[in-house]
Amino acid sequence: MNDNRGMTLIELIVVITVVGILIAAISTDFLGWRSKYKVESQMKEMYIDLMNARSRAMERNRMHFVDLSVADRYTICEDSSPGPDGDGVLQTGVDRQVLQKNFDQPITFTTGNTVTFNSNGLLATGAGVVRATTSYDADYDCVGLETTRIIMGQWNGTVCQAK
Repeated sequence: MNDNRGMTLIELIVVITVVGILIAAISTDFLGWRSKYKVESQMKEMYIDLMNARSRAMERNRMHFVDLSVADRYTICEDSSPGPDGDGVLQTGVDRQVLQKNFDQPITFTTGNTVTFNSNGLLATGAGVVRATTSYDADYDCVGLETTRIIMGQWNGTVCQAK
């Protein structure tokens, strides 16, 4: 008769090693995927916020500013000073703040620190690209700003290509 009472210590070590390698590989892929998703979702939020600022400028018939002077945050303000319709100049702390959002990744803007939408919803100043400065290869990592449109896409090193 054979006496089978279980696994040997070597078999147990081999199984634990294989399981450990699988867990390490899966967790690395998961962390990369999660980081890419976070960049994409933040850029999508920024796109929506810029579109809302544009439509709000038309609705309220006054200029709106997007302040990008801080590397990991943007602030949207309505031109409200001096009343009743503002003076066309961003006055931080004086003009009415509409929205402020923080980013997990630093963001850069290719042309200055401020995007301005006029009362017609057109881009008055600040045509350029806002992009997340990250090493993750996210599908959406930039927002392109043009006079009449806002696009979301992927940074290819020189331009924001629409997806």
